[in-house]
Amino acid sequence: RHGAEKAVVSCVFESTAGAEAVLEANGIDAEGAEVILRREILSSGKGRVFVNNQPATVTVLKQLAPELALVHAQSETLTSFDQAQQRILLDRFGGIFGSISTDASTEAYDRWRTVKEKLNELLEGEQDRLRMVDLWSYQAKEIEAARLAAGKDGAGEDETLETEKRVLANSERLYAAAMSAFDQLYEGGSSAEAALRGALRNVEELARYDARFTDAAQQIASARATVSDISATLRDYAAGINASPERLAEIEDRLALLDRLKSKYGKTVAEVIAFGEDVTRKLSEVEDRDGILKTLRADLDRAAEAYRAAAAALTAERKSAATRLAKLAELQINSLAMKVRFEIAVASGEEETHWTAAGWDEVEYRIATNAGEPLKPLVEIASGGELSRVMLALKAAVEENSSKTRKKITPRTLVFDEIDIGIGGRAAEAVGQKLKALARAQQVLCITHLPQIAAFADQHLAVEKSETQGRTTTQIRVLDDPARMHEVARMLSGAKVTDTSLQHAAQMIAASR
Repeated sequence: RHGAEKAVVSCVFESTAGAEAVLEANGIDAEGAEVILRREILSSGKGRVFVNNQPATVTVLKQLAPELALVHAQSETLTSFDQAQQRILLDRFGGIFGSISTDASTEAYDRWRTVKEKLNELLEGEQDRLRMVDLWSYQAKEIEAARLAAGKDGAGEDETLETEKRVLANSERLYAAAMSAFDQLYEGGSSAEAALRGALRNVEELARYDARFTDAAQQIASARATVSDISATLRDYAAGINASPERLAEIEDRLALLDRLKSKYGKTVAEVIAFGEDVTRKLSEVEDRDGILKTLRADLDRAAEAYRAAAAALTAERKSAATRLAKLAELQINSLAMKVRFEIAVASGEEETHWTAAGWDEVEYRIATNAGEPLKPLVEIASGGELSRVMLALKAAVEENSSKTRKKITPRTLVFDEIDIGIGGRAAEAVGQKLKALARAQQVLCITHLPQIAAFADQHLAVEKSETQGRTTTQIRVLDDPARMHEVARMLSGAKVTDTSLQHAAQMIAASR
């Protein structure tokens, strides 16, 4: 509201297997049997999301939502219940959603699509590849002729040559430094080795009479050995310095070649080598095109056959589930003050254009709301009030089946937002009874203005607006039995509650129980 820094919405749901999978996929720790959600919306328009008190995103909330709750509003029913949603509801009813059959279909489809894309890429890119053959051949020969090498430690030939170049370019200075250090440590008359040798004799003499100097003598002997080793290294290094102008020129030419190759094919020698291997592979594919095409086509045929088998198995399961769901749904719909015929058509689109990871079926719910009329697609002929009741009946049928099979497929919370628009009287009472039946197995939240529906609720919450000091406030009150009866009476008679309306409300509530 105006003047407030932020709004905070928080809620706690019982966790489901689907919700736990979403949490795991997004790296969010589970909190036992509950999922704790909190969203903060700042006045600046920005906001924060927390799932189980861990920072998350709105995208994660969107993934979690269908696993925890479903919202049904009349205004969105027509647009949201497309063929994909009709198939998903059927799959949930038949226990097909997330089953071995759907996993097999998904795996087979992914394999088929991967092979097909590779084959199409090879066929569609053939002209471009042929135009590139001359360039690839030149590049491969140029890189091959350079005989590049990359060290085991990852260092390229250029790094090794740069080190050698620095040594050759400064050979006189390096030789003088090495020999000077050698003299100071070992060879000269006042060298460190000579000093240590003399000190060692004296300390050893002390150690003969006082054992406290034994360790000191050993440490000096160790230092003398270290100096000797370093001196030998310096001497060998100086002896190995080759002040060869010819070798220096050779290295500079080689480095110039490597720099030229790196400017064209990669930042490092390793990248140039990899580039050469890639163009060699492309040339090989062009040369072996017929063989590769034959192999890919055979792979594609096998992948397509595997997909057809998986999709056909899915179709059989869906047709069986469709027959059962249509029968149950028709009974449920007709219990909501309607007289309809209802069926679910499952059509197999075996052409590749219809192939998806979820199979090749098109699922369509059909209904005839009047006697003598043909069955037509649900979304084409049902009115808003009728469609609301059909959706409610379908949910009830799915829940009834999941209760019998002891498989909790649907979310635990269902929200019905004013689905009672366009209905009244006997139809409203039937909807109330159906909502109450649904509420036996899961949480149902219903926003309604019809007393026939409100009377069936286990708990009644009244939402009211009032003005205080020039500001509008909204309150939600949990009603006790007397207040609940008064509210149902108000819904029956309007602003003025009469004794008659109170008696009628009491009768409605008593009858609902």
